[in-house]
Amino acid sequence: MLHLGSLRSDAAQRRTVKADASSVADWARRFEALGATAVDERLRAFYAQGVPAGDTVLADVPLLAMDFETTGLDPQQDEIVSIGIVPMTLARIQSSASRHWIVRPRGVLNAESVTFHAITHAQIEGAPDLGAILDELLPALAGCVVVVHCAAIERAFLDAALKARLGEGIEFPVIDTMALEARLHRRHKSGLFAGLFANLFGRNAAPLSIRLADSRARYHLPRYRAHHALTDALATAELLQAQIAHHFKPDTTLKEVWA
Repeated sequence: MLHLGSLRSDAAQRRTVKADASSVADWARRFEALGATAVDERLRAFYAQGVPAGDTVLADVPLLAMDFETTGLDPQQDEIVSIGIVPMTLARIQSSASRHWIVRPRGVLNAESVTFHAITHAQIEGAPDLGAILDELLPALAGCVVVVHCAAIERAFLDAALKARLGEGIEFPVIDTMALEARLHRRHKSGLFAGLFANLFGRNAAPLSIRLADSRARYHLPRYRAHHALTDALATAELLQAQIAHHFKPDTTLKEVWA
């Protein structure tokens, strides 16, 4: 995932988490409304599959981890260049059913982004436009709750991509492992101990990193190659399983963790 490397500071990550903290109260009803107004038949089919109710326990929720590599950080100007998806449940990651696509952006690749995701001009030259894989991507997402590490990227970029191609965007609930990590760990770094640290050493403690690799390290998960959409999707799936195992329970309800 391009934006979670050294291009974005932890301060910027905190702003992203805060900006994406609002949630739809009733996703099932929202899907009904969106399905009734969607024009594209693929979007209508996506919304018709519905979404698990918020009071569904996590152990019963079909999940799908997803990650994008992009040409930059602005969904209004930059574009998706690769997509990785990994179907999963709380108990099992279905690696054999994972998918990875390289897609051709409408703009020009810049050298800075290539150094991160390593997708070259030669690779995208023969790649399909994102619109050409929607017949595969949308059915894969349908009926699942999407798991991402930074919801503001995956939701905003896919919404912008569909608006550019279909004239209408997309909405879907997610479980954001980055937001969960901020909720679970950063709150414990404030208060008394942070004050003692500042008094003893004359400076404030650095905020705990919630980047994907650093978050995984806290659960002793292996380090994977970064900035590959499929690998990062798998890494996100494993991170969620670890977060739930350490801080929640299988009977935790979906509404406690989704956005």
